[in-house]
Amino acid sequence: MNITPKTITFKPVGYVKSPHTEAELTPIQPCYAEDTEGTIEISKDYEEALSDIDGFSHIIVIYCFNRAGSPKLKVKPFLDTTERGIFSTRHPSRPNPIGISVLKLLKRHGTTLHVSGVDMLDGTPVLDIKPYVGRFDSVENVASGWQDYISEETAQKLGRRKDKKKLI
Repeated sequence: MNITPKTITFKPVGYVKSPHTEAELTPIQPCYAEDTEGTIEISKDYEEALSDIDGFSHIIVIYCFNRAGSPKLKVKPFLDTTERGIFSTRHPSRPNPIGISVLKLLKRHGTTLHVSGVDMLDGTPVLDIKPYVGRFDSVENVASGWQDYISEETAQKLGRRKDKKKLI
């Protein structure tokens, strides 16, 4: 018996409010947007689900790249000029346009989460939120594939989307 679904449907639990309105100018990861604050507006239907979230310093936000364009199997990542397999990147043009960001939770006010490190476009649909738990989510001695060869200086400049044309 085949129980593999042909399609999966998700309903957003909320939306990101962010100062980022243009993909080309949006930082590529939360570490390059650490000073950027925004909010996540959760639907009233899920207000109870936010109970106890206040005790966490960081949250994992799972969202939809709703403006990503067509999926691609190979892309030129933001930090490189070589084509790479989509699954070895965090590029938004994925078969399933799902993104993740670990954000600092500043405070909760009702169904509004105030966060920093926002690297998502304004209006991005949020699919789920999970607490970041240091004992589960922190990994030591990692290999980061092709990204290990990108200098930190280059990553900082490209990641913030400043002077990108000068570096490539």
